[in-house]
Amino acid sequence: MTDPVIELAGVTKDFGEDVVTHVLKGIDLRIEAGEFTALVGPSGSGKSTLLNLLGLLDRPTGGKLRVLGRDISALDDTELTELRGRSIGFVFQFHHLLPALTAVQNVLMPLAIARGRVTTEQREAAIEGLREVGLADRADERTMRLSGGQQQRVAIARALVGRPPLVLADEPTGNLDTATADEVFELLRGFNRRLKMAFLLVTHSPELAGRCDRIVTLVDGRIVEDRAIDH
Repeated sequence: MTDPVIELAGVTKDFGEDVVTHVLKGIDLRIEAGEFTALVGPSGSGKSTLLNLLGLLDRPTGGKLRVLGRDISALDDTELTELRGRSIGFVFQFHHLLPALTAVQNVLMPLAIARGRVTTEQREAAIEGLREVGLADRADERTMRLSGGQQQRVAIARALVGRPPLVLADEPTGNLDTATADEVFELLRGFNRRLKMAFLLVTHSPELAGRCDRIVTLVDGRIVEDRAIDH
């Protein structure tokens, strides 16, 4: 039996010293390879804090967090950065592209950072990533000249170019019109089905959440519901 992509056991997260705020209060969660999961909950429920822990951008205050079977408490910051670079892709509501760079240069960024240089093979992988999102013909276009939906497609290609086993998508359609949002969602779903990547999608849209395989509901720092969706 393979390890889950992510496993949390009794995870807590506190902020502050003199006045301590308990944001996450004993989170138990497993995300298996190939799952497509929605994370929902009201503002202030701890979704962003949980996403930062899942993305290895922060460490828990208590409990255990394992990524691909590795206990992150045993890793130093360099090892944590390496594990994040290999294992996790990020898609955000605001795509965080570098506007002066071309589409292909933006897609290449995580590969260049991870390996310190760009090879011909990596550029070909980036072009292929743009082809998969329907933008191969815009590879050498500066992203500032692309539409919002096209920019989000570039961001998806960037997140997936290294074929990470887990992709965290934080409101990836929240800044798009309905039709474009639907296209972006179907693009993510297609990658999930074809490449068996696990996706965790944070969304405020009940309609999009209902099209996922599973909905995890977070309220006041606790998971109050975790249910499979029968399609």
